[in-house]
Amino acid sequence: MNENNRNMILAVVLSMLVLFGWQFFIAGPQLDQAQRQAELSAQQELAQDSADLAAPSADGVAGAAPSADTGTQVFATREDALAASDRVAIETDALSGSINLTGARIDDLHLLRYNETPDPDSPTITLLSPVGSDVPYYLEQGWVAAQGSDVALPTGQTEWSVESGDTLTAETPVTLVWDNGEGLIFRRTISVDENYMFTIDQSVENSGAGDVTLFPYSRIARLYTPQTQNFFILHEGPIGVLGDANLVERSYSDLENEGQLDFASTGGWLGFTDKYWATAIIPPQEQAINARYFHGTSAPSGHDYRANFVAQDAVVVPAGGSASHESLAFAGAKVESIIDSYETAYSIDRFELMIDWGWFHFITKPMFYLIRLLYEFLGNFGLAILAVTVIVKALFFPLANKSYASMANMRRVQPKMKEIQEKHKDDRAAQQQAMMELYKTEKINPISGCWPVLIQIPVFFSLYKVLFVTIEMRHAPFFGWIQDLAAPDPTHIFNLFGLLPYDPSAVPVIGSFLAIGIWPVIMGITMWVQMRLNPPPADPTQAMIFNWMPVIFTFMLATFPAGLVIYWAWNNFLSVVQQWFIMRRHGVTVDLLGNIKSSFKRKPKAAE
Repeated sequence: MNENNRNMILAVVLSMLVLFGWQFFIAGPQLDQAQRQAELSAQQELAQDSADLAAPSADGVAGAAPSADTGTQVFATREDALAASDRVAIETDALSGSINLTGARIDDLHLLRYNETPDPDSPTITLLSPVGSDVPYYLEQGWVAAQGSDVALPTGQTEWSVESGDTLTAETPVTLVWDNGEGLIFRRTISVDENYMFTIDQSVENSGAGDVTLFPYSRIARLYTPQTQNFFILHEGPIGVLGDANLVERSYSDLENEGQLDFASTGGWLGFTDKYWATAIIPPQEQAINARYFHGTSAPSGHDYRANFVAQDAVVVPAGGSASHESLAFAGAKVESIIDSYETAYSIDRFELMIDWGWFHFITKPMFYLIRLLYEFLGNFGLAILAVTVIVKALFFPLANKSYASMANMRRVQPKMKEIQEKHKDDRAAQQQAMMELYKTEKINPISGCWPVLIQIPVFFSLYKVLFVTIEMRHAPFFGWIQDLAAPDPTHIFNLFGLLPYDPSAVPVIGSFLAIGIWPVIMGITMWVQMRLNPPPADPTQAMIFNWMPVIFTFMLATFPAGLVIYWAWNNFLSVVQQWFIMRRHGVTVDLLGNIKSSFKRKPKAAE
C-alpha cells in the first residue's frame, strides 16, 4: 500500500472517530442486566447499623438520628403493600396516588400524563412505591432532637390521623396530626400544585412546661438499585446543587463505593434523577443545612440509597407556644418549562440542572428551544427537526457555498491533477510539490470540502442530546411507523420488515447490529448518492473506502434515535441539492448517473 493510500485511510478513520467514535463506547452493553437483588424474606426485622441523617448536636457536630424504615415485611404485590396501611388519596390532573398514614410518607405516586409505552392505553408511569413492595421509593419529613434529648418524635412507624382534608388535590391540602402524649402535638400539612411540587409545612404545638429544641429534616429513600441507561452522555443517580460543592452527581455504584457523602450548604436541593423522572427535596433557600447522600445494605434488596438534609439552625418550640418549618419536595417528570418555572418561582439554586443538558448546554439548550418553538407552529416534532435542518443549512450557506465551490474547482482541474500524478508517479515529493503549486495557482483549498461535515458535528451532537434527554421527545410521533422519535426505527430490514417470523434485535450479541430499519437505509442511500456527485477517486483503495462508508454509517446510525436518523437523511438530501446547484453554477458538469454507473464498474487489474 503506497503512502497516499495510507494517508487516505488514516484521514477517513480519524474523521469517523471524531464523528461517531463515541457511539462505540455506548453501543456495547446497553444495560447492566445483572441487577443485584437479594432474596426477599418476609417478617424479618432489620436494623440500620449507621444513621443516615447528618443532624447537628448542641455543639454543632453532626450527631445520631433516627434511621429510615427499611421495611419489616415484604408483600407479594405492590397493591398488597398499599393495602397494608391507611392512606389519604392524591388526585390531581398530573398525579394520582396516596399518602401513607404510617409515617406520613408520600410513597405512592403515578404520573398520569405519561405512559410506559407509546400506546395511550398502557399503564401510567409509577414513580414512588411503599416499603414492602419490590421497589420501595418514598419521600418523608420529620424532626430530629438535639443530642441528649429524650423527647418522643414521630418515626417511620408512627400512625398519623387526618385532621383535615380527605383527598390531596391542587386546591385542597391535607393536614395530618400526631400527639406524642408528652405535651407535643405534631402536625404536617401537605399541599401540591397542578404539576409536581409538594409543599410540606411541619408544625409543633408545645403544651409542656419547657422549651423543646428540634431540627427539621427531609429525606428521599430509594431501597433498591434501579436500572439505568449507562450512557455516558446522561447522568442517572444521586444529584444536587449544594453550595460550594456546586453540581453534585454520583452514579449508584459510586455511592455504593463511597458509602456516605456530606455537604454543608445554604439552600440548594438534592435527590435522585432518572432519565425522564426525578425526586428532589428543597429546603428554604436562605437556610443553612447539612446534606447527606448515603448507601446502606439493610434493605431487603441489599441496597438502600438516601438523600437528606437537616437544618443547621434549631427550631425552638416555646412552652405554651408553637413553631413550624416549611420545605418543598419535587416528584415528577423533568419537563423543561416546569423545571424552569420552579427555579424562578421559588428561587431554587440552579434547579435547571435537574435536566442533564451536558457541558455543551450553550448549544443543546438553544437547539431544544428552537425545536420546541417550531413544534408550536408545525404540531409535530419530526417536522420541527426537518425545519431545524433547513434553518441550519441557511445559516451555514455562505460557508457551504465556498466549500462546494472549492470542490467544483477541484473537479475542474482533475485532468491536470492526473497529469501531475502520471508525470511524477515515481517521485512522491515532487508530486506533492506540484499539487501544492496547482492549488495555489487555481486558488483551491483542498481541505475546504471537510467543512460541510465538520460544521454538522455540534448540530448533530446537540440534536442527539435533545432527543436523548428531554422528555418532550419521549414518545413523540412522526409519521407512519415512527411513533417515538427518541427510540430507534422499529422496523428491521433483515426480517423483511416483519414478513419473516423472527426479531433480529433478539439475536444474542449481534441483535442490535442486525436491527436496521427503513430510515437508516434511506439515510445510507442519501449519503451514497451525495458521494456520487463527484467521480470515484482514481485510486482503487480510496474508491473502495468511499463506496463502503455509507454502508458502515447505515449500521452505525441504526441504533440512534429515529429523529436523529431522519435529520441526517434530510440533511443529506438538502446537501445533494445544494452541491448540485453550486457545481452547476460554477460551470461543472454534474453527471450523477454516470458517476453512479462508474462506481459499479470493476477496475482493471493493472489499475488495482
